[in-house]
Amino acid sequence: MTVGSDVVIIGGGIIGLATAVELSLQGAQVTVLSQQFRAAAAHAAAGMLAPQAEGILPGAMLDLCLRSRALYPEWVRKLEGLTGLDTGYWPCGILAPLYVDCLPTPQKMEGLWLDRAAIAHHQPGLSTELAGGWWFPEDGQVDNRALMQTLWIAAQTLGVTLQEGVAVHNIEYQGHRITQLQTSAGVQQGDTYVLSAGAWSGQLLPLPVVPRKGQMLALQVPTELEAPLSQVLFGTEIYIVPRQNGRIILGATSEDVGFAPHNTPAGIQQLLSGATRLYPALKDFAIAEFWWGYRPATPDECPILGASPYQNLVLATGHYRNGILLAPVTARLIAALIGQSNEDPLLASFSCDRFAVPAANTLR
Repeated sequence: MTVGSDVVIIGGGIIGLATAVELSLQGAQVTVLSQQFRAAAAHAAAGMLAPQAEGILPGAMLDLCLRSRALYPEWVRKLEGLTGLDTGYWPCGILAPLYVDCLPTPQKMEGLWLDRAAIAHHQPGLSTELAGGWWFPEDGQVDNRALMQTLWIAAQTLGVTLQEGVAVHNIEYQGHRITQLQTSAGVQQGDTYVLSAGAWSGQLLPLPVVPRKGQMLALQVPTELEAPLSQVLFGTEIYIVPRQNGRIILGATSEDVGFAPHNTPAGIQQLLSGATRLYPALKDFAIAEFWWGYRPATPDECPILGASPYQNLVLATGHYRNGILLAPVTARLIAALIGQSNEDPLLASFSCDRFAVPAANTLR
């Protein structure tokens, strides 16, 4: 039995680790239970920081995303200072090209429209089928795998207890309080619990969080070529994310197939077709790697944050496509709620109360 942590976090993905680091910096004793670190959605992502390129509509979700994007420079400097590691943060901007048959109404968010000639000048080599595109200079990217490793080391450096390979089998309660967790490593206890188990959260609590499978692949820029892309391309069929080390990430499918594993010919074909249509030169680049992962999706594609039906259980899950983008702001909001009883007004928009979540005494 593990006893004595101020906070026990269920889930060692980007949200769980970011929250652990933030709580630890506030002086809390934190334990993170991670069933499989490499299975976290953040390992399978592209690392885009794209609240504007994704076209998130004005409202609480956009406010949350923009707030988190603004936190990124300071947040990664803090993590890199703690660890001496590089997160690959790159505020490179994102170009959102549009084909002729997709010409939009005027963009509501701040962005610069580039017509056919302007977009060809801005990024040579794009498809001749384009009508133009939107340029979002404040969006960017981070190397998601490097960031995950940096968070893990930062948590270790700060004294967070990281228990890898530990599965939570059952959450036990009395009345409206969690009393302990039954895990593959025995009983775990803490004063406060955080559920941040990503796509697996719905298996532990009756929350509407389900997996959405995403397949991805990476290409390698030929050694004899200079880097052909200097910003992310966020197309209508594909996103193309160039890394500074010569890799180019292509993503991603969105499949409602539960936890079905593996890459598939249909998924890989979809990625390659979309990428080579948008940027034809990619047809001659070597395929370096392909993989898949599971996004934690909710019915409205927004996260579930804040209080739960249990007095000492806090929710931080369901981030769907925006877990990497929202990690800094989620960590700050959840840590303030736990450590300072400070409930930011923005949390109300992401409460589990917006869904028909069963009340206490319904844990499986």
